[in-house]
Amino acid sequence: MILRTVEALRAQVRTWKAAGQQIGVVPTMGALHGGHLSLVRAARAECPRVIVTIFVNPRQFDNPEDLSNYPRTEAADAGQLAPLGVDAIFAPTPDQVYPPGFATTVSVGGVAEPLEGAMRPGHFDGVATVVAKLFGATLADRAYFGEKDWQQLQVVRRMVADLNLPVTVVGCPTLREASGLAMSSRNMRLSPQARAVVAPALYAAMTEAAQAIRQGQAPGTALPAARERLLRAGFEKVDYIVTRDAETLQDWSDPARPARMLAAAWLDGVRLIDNIAV
Repeated sequence: MILRTVEALRAQVRTWKAAGQQIGVVPTMGALHGGHLSLVRAARAECPRVIVTIFVNPRQFDNPEDLSNYPRTEAADAGQLAPLGVDAIFAPTPDQVYPPGFATTVSVGGVAEPLEGAMRPGHFDGVATVVAKLFGATLADRAYFGEKDWQQLQVVRRMVADLNLPVTVVGCPTLREASGLAMSSRNMRLSPQARAVVAPALYAAMTEAAQAIRQGQAPGTALPAARERLLRAGFEKVDYIVTRDAETLQDWSDPARPARMLAAAWLDGVRLIDNIAV
C-alpha cells in the first residue's frame, strides 16, 4: 500500500493504534539498498506494523545539482519492500510535507554543529525538520536509522530527547559491500572502476588508523597518514577524517568515553562519508 497524503496515512495509522499495535518507521529518501532493507527487517522483527517513508527532502540539500541528481527509483524500491512485509509506504508529494505558507524549522545545536553541520550549513535543520514531520505524520513508536550516517543519528536522538517526542530511536549497524565500502545510494553514481578499486580505500584507511590509535599511536599521527593514503588511492579531496566523542561529536579527549572516527571524501565528484568505532 502506497500512501501519498498525510490524511490517508493518519487514517490507516489510527486503525492500527486502535488495535493496540506498535508502529515502526524507517525514514528514507528512496534508492533503496541492502542497508535500508536491514533497517526494515529490524523494524519488522520488533513492530507489528512497519511504515517506510520515501521522500527526497529538498531542505537537506545545500547543492541544487545534488538534489536534482539524487536517484528516484520508487517502483524499484516498492519491489524490494514487497517481500519484507512492509505494511505501508508513505511517499508524499513535497506540498504534503511543506504546504503553502510552511514557516517552521527545527534546529538542533551542539551535536549538529561540527563536521557535516559546518561543511553543509542548514543540512541538519532540513533533516531535523523533516524527521519531526515524519514522526508526527506516522505516529511511530520506534524509528530505525543506520549508523552509517552517525552524526545524523546523534542529531535525531538529541532532537527526540530535547522535544520529549514519544518515539524510540534505534540505531542499526552499517552494512558494507564485500569490499568494505559502506552501502549508500550515492555509490551508484561512481564509475565501476572507482567503486570497485578506489572507494574501498576509505574503510581500509579508517580501519588501519583506528587500529593504530587503539595500539597507542596519537590521532595526530594516525589521521594525517590515513588522509594521505586516501589521496594516493585516488580520492580527489578529503573534507575530514577525525576522531570525536561518539555521542557529542566534540573533540575526543577522555579515553574513558567511546570515540568514533568519521570521514568524508570525494571520489568521481561524489561525496562519500563513513564512520567506525575507535
